Amino acid sequence: MVFKIAFRNVFRQKRRTVLTALTLLGGMVLSALSIGLTDGTYAAVIDLFTRTRLGHIQIHAAGYLDKPALFKTIDDFQRVGEAIAKVKGVEAWAPRLYSAGLVAVREKSAGAQIIGIDPGREVMATRFDRKIIAGRNFATDTAPQAMVGKGLAQVLQAEVGDEIVVVSQAADGSLANALYSLVGIIDSGDELSDRMAFYLPLPVAQELLVLPARVHEIVVIVDELDRVGRLTGEIAAALDDPGLAVAPWQEFAKSFYEAMQMDQRGNWISLSIILLIVAIGVLNTVLMSVLERTREYGVLKAVGTQPAQIFALVIYEVNVIAVASIVAGAALSLILNSWLSRHGIALPQSFTFAGVEFKEMNAAVNLRSILIPAITVFLAANLVSLFPSLKAARIEPARAMRLH
Repeated sequence: MVFKIAFRNVFRQKRRTVLTALTLLGGMVLSALSIGLTDGTYAAVIDLFTRTRLGHIQIHAAGYLDKPALFKTIDDFQRVGEAIAKVKGVEAWAPRLYSAGLVAVREKSAGAQIIGIDPGREVMATRFDRKIIAGRNFATDTAPQAMVGKGLAQVLQAEVGDEIVVVSQAADGSLANALYSLVGIIDSGDELSDRMAFYLPLPVAQELLVLPARVHEIVVIVDELDRVGRLTGEIAAALDDPGLAVAPWQEFAKSFYEAMQMDQRGNWISLSIILLIVAIGVLNTVLMSVLERTREYGVLKAVGTQPAQIFALVIYEVNVIAVASIVAGAALSLILNSWLSRHGIALPQSFTFAGVEFKEMNAAVNLRSILIPAITVFLAANLVSLFPSLKAARIEPARAMRLH
């Protein structure tokens, strides 16, 4: 009975009902768009960062991540790679070999990180060919050729076609040194990495370091970022080797992951401001409605209506408006987020995050971008309506009817 009266009352005060509904609808849509754009941008940053550099998943010898060493290698990496490729959801994998060394071009020299890569697999996994800003990719896996990062090329004053000398420590204890032809310069977007990066074809690097058929790392690219956690477990189960450690990007890129988490927590401040505006708007309209209907509530109490029923009456009215606004807001938010996921928002000026340049923002269409605003808007509407509801329930009939 109380609910029926509340439902009818919603349509009695059309102007105030519309005002309350628009406030709730606006808060719902703004919150959903904020979460959608935030999730979409973060997903793009993470996916591009991992897909073009570190990979979504990495496999190392046990203990390598905690304390890298030349001798902590993956033996028979081809067998490991074949097992990884059989896991459904894996797009590509690429082996890598690492060491430190000294490189020199003419009279210029600098410290460098030697990185042995499989050119073909690296192109499929991390789009390595798109990072070449001068020169070309390796002609063959066994060609005595090298590439360097843009920053290292500047330090060495090196150009494509120069001869570059590298000196390092081989795994057998001997002095590793060789002369290579510089065929390309790389811009990965990471200035620190490009300042040290010295690339060799994997077989050439293995020969230099006396590590035949061995690598330090296998990078794995998966089809969907959201499946990284599950696929990490599936790959570990497929390998079934206690000597190998399988880690998702959150573990081997901890600083990047923590920076993203902190930035996401900061976005809750903007959501809180939106909800505060919604709460103030609802409080204002509901409180004014109660004050305008003081005589009505006084009459209801005079004919025997219990305070709890009047309290419920106001709460039900707010809930009817809130539910209708949330349903409409959810539909509108879904349409807007879907459109923004396809077309995005072109930025007047591009921004760079973690060395990755972005020129537009795209929204994500997911459950949380609808569910979180719906729950928070509903709770906010109910919380701020408690005070007006209590005020209505405590109205004294005689005084209320004298005031009007």
